[in-house]
Amino acid sequence: MSALKERLEADLAAAMKARDPVRTRALRMALTSVRNEEVSGDKVRELTDDEIIKVLTSEAKKRREAADAFAKAGREEQAEAERAEHEVLSAYLPAQLTDEELSALVASVIAELGVSGPRAMGQVMKAVNPKVAGRAEGARVAAEVKRQLASS
Repeated sequence: MSALKERLEADLAAAMKARDPVRTRALRMALTSVRNEEVSGDKVRELTDDEIIKVLTSEAKKRREAADAFAKAGREEQAEAERAEHEVLSAYLPAQLTDEELSALVASVIAELGVSGPRAMGQVMKAVNPKVAGRAEGARVAAEVKRQLASS
């Protein structure tokens, strides 16, 4: 079993003993998503820590988007619940890149590839994504790549 999955399960048990409903709910949902991913496809398999981080990133993004939707609909109580779950999940994710770090990373990849103009977007994204690996959201990366390619 991966170290991250073991940590999630241990933290879930601790949250249940402490009667912490937010942590319990968030960790149960995260582990369910991990288990669903393990049994999807042709064979049951054990996820690596990197694959679990991808699942957790996706779940955290869902919580943030749900919080935004609830807030726009004037349902602040549900929005707060979603934000709290997002905070719990964020603790298991790698630190997010700052705007400056992301900009420098994209600039170095563009220089490395020696490309310019919007047509190189796919090529640059393909090279940047493995370097970012869960430390920045795809939409944020795409916006930065587009911005830098437009000015080149």
